[in-house]
Amino acid sequence: MAREAGALPGDLETDTRGAPSVPWSLLSPGVGRRSFTAVAGIALFVLALEAIKTGAGGIVPLIDGLAISGPANAAGFGWLMAYVALSGSPVAAVGISLLSGDVLSKEEAFAVIGGSRLGASFIVLAVGYAMYVARRRNADGLYIGVVALVTTITTQGPALVLGLVSLHSGWLDAVSFSTPGVLTDVVGTVVEAPVGLLERMLPTAGVFGVGVLVLVASFWVFDRALPQLEGEAEGIARVLHALRRRPLMFILGGAVTAITMSVSISLTVLVPLSMKGYVRRESIVPYVMGANITTFIDTLFASVLLGGQAAFVVVLTEMLAVAAVSLVLLTVLYRPYLATVLGMARWVTAGPRHFTAFLIMIVGAPLILLLV
Repeated sequence: MAREAGALPGDLETDTRGAPSVPWSLLSPGVGRRSFTAVAGIALFVLALEAIKTGAGGIVPLIDGLAISGPANAAGFGWLMAYVALSGSPVAAVGISLLSGDVLSKEEAFAVIGGSRLGASFIVLAVGYAMYVARRRNADGLYIGVVALVTTITTQGPALVLGLVSLHSGWLDAVSFSTPGVLTDVVGTVVEAPVGLLERMLPTAGVFGVGVLVLVASFWVFDRALPQLEGEAEGIARVLHALRRRPLMFILGGAVTAITMSVSISLTVLVPLSMKGYVRRESIVPYVMGANITTFIDTLFASVLLGGQAAFVVVLTEMLAVAAVSLVLLTVLYRPYLATVLGMARWVTAGPRHFTAFLIMIVGAPLILLLV
């Protein structure tokens, strides 16, 4: 049946009897391919966590050699490892696995997870800096990366302190959670054979190394299943025009990151929209705050799979601490805080020397924490 003039491409078409038919786009091969890729990514994620937990004991000499003892060392370790992995989520998952393997204490695992958030945006800044120095584009895209990192540091830093106080005082010890037996049985059945094979073929430290590689690969595979949001910037521009208020941008940042399970992907959307004027620069801050809370969802999922009450409480403490600090900044201190963040971003992107100094600071800070 011919489409009427003015009908949208996504509208339901009707057959000759007037009944609506299913849009063929929903049944396209691409949907099935993405679904299969997502399932594969989750399966690799589960396998990686179990391999890391099994091989955790093998890296005890490395932890001892780096003299990682206490939250400060652990935060520096997580921060630097996020630089190396070019992502924060795999490092956070490793922290939970090391806690479940009794390699790290609750406070140390908490600090590793918090440190991983601090280093998650390093790759964006590094690439942006290289392109900025080469004068291949202006500093607008780089500005967004700096705002995101400064916002993360200024919220995650106080949240680390608040969370450590909470863990020490036992504020959330009353929260009770146990992994459903059915889920534990399914996970055990799926991963028992491949993890057992790795144990027979490799030393304990080798099992841990393979687990880390598979974990990084799982995030890469899962990313392939997600829509390329940056390519759809024009399509969501009208929605963003209605989301200029800080609470709505805060909710949007959390929602997009919860769906994509990646801060990198959710922040990618901001680059074209901000450069085209769809999103004001001051709206980036609440968006990033929301994203920095829901980015822990995959780590919370990891704690559920590993079946540890302590792991679950650690991740929940991280999320609540970041949320508490963010809400205070968004309500009580928003104007001076916003002026400080945007002023810092303007200074950093004012020239190559300023940005070089900024890079030295964000690399030197975790090194100092690791050596304290």
